[in-house]
Amino acid sequence: MKVSSGTALRNSGNVASGHHPKPQPEKGPVMLLHELFTDAHFECVSSDGLQHSKFTVVVTVNDNQRFEGTGPSKKMAKNAAAKAALASICNISFSPLQQSKFGLISAGTSNGAIGGPSGVALNGDNSFTQNKNFELPQTFADAVGKLVIEKFNEVMKGSDVYSRRKVLAGFVMTHGYDVKTARVISLATGTKCVSGEHMSVTGSVINDSHAEIIARRGLMDFFYSQLDLLCQQAVEAAAPPTAATPAQDEAEPGAAERPARQEIIFNKPGDGTNLYTLKEGIYFHLYINTAPCGDARVFSPHENDSMDVDKHPNRKARGQLRTKVESGEGTIPVKSSDGIQTWDGVLQGQRLLTMSCSDKISRWNVLGLQGSLLASIIEPIYLHSIVLGSLLHPAHMYRAICGRIESAIQGLPPPYRLNKPKLALMTSAESRNQTKPPNFSINWITNGTEVEIVNSFTGKLINNNTNTNKMSRLSKQSFYQRYSTVIARLPGIPCREVKPTYFETKTSVAEYQQAKRELFAAFSKEDLGEWLKKPIEQDQFTLIVAKDSEQQAPYASQPQTVPMPNDANAATVGNVSSIGNSSK
Repeated sequence: MKVSSGTALRNSGNVASGHHPKPQPEKGPVMLLHELFTDAHFECVSSDGLQHSKFTVVVTVNDNQRFEGTGPSKKMAKNAAAKAALASICNISFSPLQQSKFGLISAGTSNGAIGGPSGVALNGDNSFTQNKNFELPQTFADAVGKLVIEKFNEVMKGSDVYSRRKVLAGFVMTHGYDVKTARVISLATGTKCVSGEHMSVTGSVINDSHAEIIARRGLMDFFYSQLDLLCQQAVEAAAPPTAATPAQDEAEPGAAERPARQEIIFNKPGDGTNLYTLKEGIYFHLYINTAPCGDARVFSPHENDSMDVDKHPNRKARGQLRTKVESGEGTIPVKSSDGIQTWDGVLQGQRLLTMSCSDKISRWNVLGLQGSLLASIIEPIYLHSIVLGSLLHPAHMYRAICGRIESAIQGLPPPYRLNKPKLALMTSAESRNQTKPPNFSINWITNGTEVEIVNSFTGKLINNNTNTNKMSRLSKQSFYQRYSTVIARLPGIPCREVKPTYFETKTSVAEYQQAKRELFAAFSKEDLGEWLKKPIEQDQFTLIVAKDSEQQAPYASQPQTVPMPNDANAATVGNVSSIGNSSK
């Protein structure tokens, strides 16, 4: 027998109106669900999943409503299923963001945080005043995370070696909060960075193979593909009509899927701007199966710790910029590093340091997701939300991704601003993965591209059961080539040019560089350390003009295939130090 939703919500101490924060229920999810719905029936439907989701439990409510939960134990899977049911039917959330004592946002709006009319948020959603909700709706967050996980399982099916991972991240694009429009744009795994001996003078290696960073580079690849579509449309519009009939077009392979693939997400320049803009209502969501390394994770060691306000917010360790260490896991404060990194110093044995994922996400929340080159073509694109699979401590996460600089950041040139994404934790949280992290990362991008496998230590591809020196489609050189192609063909923008080097081309985007200086100044002003840069020689490379089809391969649409390694090749992946020089 079902208890009325009104009675249910009164009994649970929650408020049904909208998605506003409410007290977390005192009872456990399974007990509460049984009290509210006496016909709730749990069933374990699977017990052979991956380590972090070995068990799958389905709860049936009202005879026909089914909700799924996964976990490393039956009990955790059952709790997750109950949480999913309560969130969907009763708007009851067990998210740490619902803690009644959790004081996250201060009153007022920080510099550059702009909300749209009538509470409608602009790109990135910055409606973060004291009385506004900063949590992504739970059922929507679960759908975003599940999409990324399912897509990963789909594209890696049949590859036991390369489907091994500790961290999984992916970007999902939606139109508003309509789950039916959700589309996985990119996904990646990885936890390592390039070895100092494999730094490249040609921009042909991947420096940072952490999953979040690779997934974001996959999103940048998607932006380039969108601009390629605009170039293609301009060519087709100028060409005379073809003799092909509609029937012939429909008979082509994949014709039924073409409308979704051909969707254009950018508006052409207009209204006094020379930049393309993201169409209204398009949101980008980042899913990570755990808190990003650095400031967001280092103070969140236990999932069950109190989620109230940080008891020691003024400790000097809070908010410090941190770096990943070459050939290892974890991060150290930049103030413990050796300062400026030099090329010859790294080659002589100095550890190559890379800024943490928490720091890079905070950078995206000021400079956008598109990077410096694309900033000369499109307005900054900001994250709408971040969904975590585990270790979400709201106070630490908020501080890490935007809060630590909100009072110091100033002087940002329009249209740059401080973005504050919504946050959420999946009901089916991932448990701690004690397996050894693999020495490779994978990346997949929408529209049928093949899965790329990158040796994290060399930053080069591992393809076709062999270790190669072929550069990734996500390398700086690859993007530099795509940028040079796009600006030569893209309609509606003033004449731009590729400077003699990648470094000069990047620094010529004046507004982006000013916003970056203001970002670094804000960290410095808050005494959080100085942003540590790679040796400048890494960016002083020139454009490599493709001479054959093989070099064009990074841009070609390929089948969704994964190299199937034999046991010998699997062992080779673990011994990455033997792989050839990456600076070829």
